[in-house]
Amino acid sequence: QVQLVESGGGLVQPGGSLRLSCAASAITFRSHNMRWHRQAPGKGRELVAHLSYTGTYTNYADSVKGRFTISRDNTKNAVYLQMNSLKPEDTAVYYCNAYNIISQTDYWGQGTQVTVSS
Repeated sequence: QVQLVESGGGLVQPGGSLRLSCAASAITFRSHNMRWHRQAPGKGRELVAHLSYTGTYTNYADSVKGRFTISRDNTKNAVYLQMNSLKPEDTAVYYCNAYNIISQTDYWGQGTQVTVSS
């Protein structure tokens, strides 16, 4: 059974940093584009960062460019989101997403809460 398990969320002050991790199991990790999405209270889910299965292509939401960095470790079946210079508007539940480039199947984690507040 495919599982994506996020960790690393929490409460942080504005200007602080957090590193989210997502551990994948029961998938051929190197065949998946990996993404982080977020959903703030009362808002729709938005794509925050994308990393291709090759690890060579990234794309970020304009609101996080220059502050967030997505990376992956295929040896650990893990993807990360380094978040710096956090703002209150970054407060949301962050979801890990794996997209299989062959079967075009999406997998989702359960989400981890990030709260940016003083």
